[in-house]
Amino acid sequence: MRTQIELAREGIISTQMATVAKDEGFLPEYVRQMVAEGKIVIPWNHGRKPKAVGIGKGLRTKVNASIGTSSDIVDYAAEVRKAKAAQESGADTLMELSVGGDLDRVRREVIAAVDLPVGNVPLYQAFCEAARKYGDPNKLDEEMLFDLIEKQCADGMAFMAVHCGINLYTIERLRKQGYRYGGLVSKGGVSMVAWMLANNRENPLYEKFDRVTAILKKYDTVLSLGNGLRAGAIHDSSDRAQIQELLINCELAEIGRDMAVRCWSKGPAMCRWTRWRGTSSCRNA
Repeated sequence: MRTQIELAREGIISTQMATVAKDEGFLPEYVRQMVAEGKIVIPWNHGRKPKAVGIGKGLRTKVNASIGTSSDIVDYAAEVRKAKAAQESGADTLMELSVGGDLDRVRREVIAAVDLPVGNVPLYQAFCEAARKYGDPNKLDEEMLFDLIEKQCADGMAFMAVHCGINLYTIERLRKQGYRYGGLVSKGGVSMVAWMLANNRENPLYEKFDRVTAILKKYDTVLSLGNGLRAGAIHDSSDRAQIQELLINCELAEIGRDMAVRCWSKGPAMCRWTRWRGTSSCRNA
């Protein structure tokens, strides 16, 4: 089954592109062209078929609502209520970020409760399950991680924030910099850095990026390249580590686009990117 970007490159205006064009007040051909170029993405999943929402160049700013259980409060019905409330209040997309309880159950119940595109961060569940199974999140097995990404996509995830841009080189940049006033503030980023240091190994999401793209392409899920080394303090803004990760994410986005995977990136304003105005490379911003 072809992805949205493959259809667009073939000159085909999909139902989703036509819907976005109508909602945004553009000609369908404009949306098709922007999708083909990677400047507009439509979070989707072949197995679930959520509401078509366009995100990218020239489109309305979108509202993303985040929900999820914590290690202290696990109430599946409450998460479903939150999801429905977000949709009824006009949210365009939804992030399911649970870290407590039965994570498969809460994800599936939330997805079933709304027709919004739903996204998540697979590292959250991966490290939670490793901690439960082994008593140590740093014992996470990479095959377990890739299997989990596949399972989540099969459940209907329309987009995933995957921390592919953190690698040994970015960590070395942080070490040579010699400071971080705000430390590391990304939950997924902290967990991956800790895993790499504990195991003295490269980030498998970077090292085997082709496996990430192959899974997401299969379901036509959007790859959201996470900013695991983003600044948590003004004095850390645009420091070496953050910019190095951004550059790597730019390169990975181009690779992903070439492999017919739709990408957006989360990065600083200096590259004219915002979380929901992502494009597939800096020069396309």
